[in-house]
Amino acid sequence: MSLRFGFSMWRVSLLLSVCCLLMTLGSRAQSLRVVLRDSLTQSPVIGGSVSVPGTGVGAATDVKGEAVLTPAPAPGTRLRVEALGYRPQLVATPAAGTALTLQLAPATQAIEEEVLVTATRTNSRLEDLPTRVEVLGEEELTEENGIKPGNIASLLGDIAGTQIQPTSPTTGNADLRIQGLPGRYSQILRDGLPLLGGYSGSFGILQIPPLDLRQIELIKGSSSTLYGGGAIAGLVNLVSKTPVLGSPQLTFTANQSTLKESNLNGFASGRNQRVGYTLFAGGTRQQSVDVDGDGFVDVPRLRNFTVHPRLFYYPKNGQLALGYTGTVEDRQGGDAAVVQGGASTLVPKFFVTNKTERHSTDLTYTQDSVAGGSLTVKATASWFRRAVSTNTVGYAARQLSYYSEVSYLHRYGHHTLVGGLNVLGEDFEPLLAESRTPLLNDYRYATVGGFVQDDWQLTPTLSVQGGLRLDHHNTYGNFLLPRAAVLFKASPDVTLRLNGGFGYRVPVPYVNELDEREIPLVQPLQNLSAERSQGLNGDVNYQHRFASGLSLNLNQGFFYTRLQDPLVLNQARIIDYPVPVGTFELPINWYNAAAPTVSQGLESYVRLRHHETEIYLGYLYTYARRRYDAISPNVPLAARHKLATVATQELSEHLAVGIEASYTGRQYLDEGSTRPGYPVVAALVRYTAGPWTFILNGENLFDYRQTRREAVALGDRANPYFPELWAPVEGRVLNVSVNWKWLR
Repeated sequence: MSLRFGFSMWRVSLLLSVCCLLMTLGSRAQSLRVVLRDSLTQSPVIGGSVSVPGTGVGAATDVKGEAVLTPAPAPGTRLRVEALGYRPQLVATPAAGTALTLQLAPATQAIEEEVLVTATRTNSRLEDLPTRVEVLGEEELTEENGIKPGNIASLLGDIAGTQIQPTSPTTGNADLRIQGLPGRYSQILRDGLPLLGGYSGSFGILQIPPLDLRQIELIKGSSSTLYGGGAIAGLVNLVSKTPVLGSPQLTFTANQSTLKESNLNGFASGRNQRVGYTLFAGGTRQQSVDVDGDGFVDVPRLRNFTVHPRLFYYPKNGQLALGYTGTVEDRQGGDAAVVQGGASTLVPKFFVTNKTERHSTDLTYTQDSVAGGSLTVKATASWFRRAVSTNTVGYAARQLSYYSEVSYLHRYGHHTLVGGLNVLGEDFEPLLAESRTPLLNDYRYATVGGFVQDDWQLTPTLSVQGGLRLDHHNTYGNFLLPRAAVLFKASPDVTLRLNGGFGYRVPVPYVNELDEREIPLVQPLQNLSAERSQGLNGDVNYQHRFASGLSLNLNQGFFYTRLQDPLVLNQARIIDYPVPVGTFELPINWYNAAAPTVSQGLESYVRLRHHETEIYLGYLYTYARRRYDAISPNVPLAARHKLATVATQELSEHLAVGIEASYTGRQYLDEGSTRPGYPVVAALVRYTAGPWTFILNGENLFDYRQTRREAVALGDRANPYFPELWAPVEGRVLNVSVNWKWLR
């Protein structure tokens, strides 16, 4: 009996198994699996949607790019497939039991309202911010990585209202100028942490590669209320890449230019539910080039290596990021025979060598759901060393910088409130044991500050932002900095913004405008006041998308900045050719001018997009005056007029072309003379095949150079004088880059 019972149970189990199998097969037959992949990289498209229009049937893709529709639509049913950053598709449902794999082509048209901005501390959508913020996204950074992998200098110069101003033909140093003001009035942040201040600002933007960044955020006008002193002309926030859950990435870029520049950069990232990482490592090798044949190099010899690892930990409702950035660099300019080797030691020749080291650590911890809000703790510490050697002077100095902040963000009704406390400081010290020419300045600055900001949505069409900061500086006292901004959405297509605020900047002895031989001549800072500013910015924006798919964007803006007690170098430094004997032995002093510097102007642009075609045309008018200088009142190298245009066209999924042209109008030099306007034209061809991207790029195709009009090395060859640079000196440059990107 037990045997017969066991046999019966076996038959029942078999029958149940067959029924379950049939039910499973029936269930599978009633579902449709759709897989979405990027047509260029073959990586899964996460967060896309697959739906049957008008039925409510739909699903989103998971980390593998898969979506399942249950029940399966009948064969031949139209499906709509959409994903952010890709062209939508309408496809037919395949035969029953057949999975559907689709290749989505990336869309060139950016969706502005989906861009999240971190520089204003509220992590708000771009379209909802009362403060005007301009964002360069991952698409622009990816393209720049193929054009100029070594640094972001030229990319920052492409933004309306900004200018990359070279300061030395021998070392290639450069400043970022915003709205007509010198680079020392702009603040650069990395992930919301101050970077590149004082002596450590030397060569700063020339040491940051685009492959390591997710986006760049620019706020023009006084922004000291947000991050403290220094942001008088504006601030730039460089946002690092972060790992994506379940989507590891590996990217390599190799580049070679006709200007003898070689780059090799790599980036990797990965993340699971608990931990993640990113890692950038890259190097640049630049051979010196004497473009104009005058015996002095116009492009310095350069060796640079940068590494930037970050570790991430994800506790419940939080994130902890810990990073390190290390950069070592050796650049040399001057007499071509010395730089390129083999020069005779019998005849003195000019050379200048800069050896720099930059080591920074940073920590950011964010915890959500803290009393209904979000708590953020940030801290960074940086050690910078720069050693300079020329045939006449030699010195070294180091700067320690630190910043820490605790802030709390809370959304309450129609208010978004954020407040916090921060401590920052600089400790500058000459390294006398390593110097044969002593520096005369050392200082220790410390600032304690507190801030509060409220974004108030008064009505669906009107938003107001108010902020207040109080800083106490150990040397220059207290600074109270109010700030306000208004956003008014007059219609679905028309937006108006107006924002203004106060700013300040404390004196520091050494700035990028100084020649290396002048730095030891700067006298100790005495009887100086901090610079203070008042600024106002506004714009009217019209954006409309027509039924044909054409998108039109018109923007008209204005700016005004008044700088009180501007710090000026003594007039003994202003030199006319021929150069007086002993030029580089005269003492240099900083003093506060009796009248302000005022920079004002207009920004206008129009952008047209239609499918894979984009056209941009921009115009900038700048009227920057030094009211303390009756003889030469115009701010040097602030072009009165500047035009820029860009046109791009995707010819297919694999091939794209672009052309960029600009015209920089007449500029004034420090002593009041003028220099003519000039054009610059660039073109690009990009070909993509699977994970590979190939770029052929040409810069300054008409080969316009300042040296075609005048010499940039004057006087004694052993101790020459270099006049101000108002136009390119490197001439036409072609480069070819190869990028390989793997995503899972």
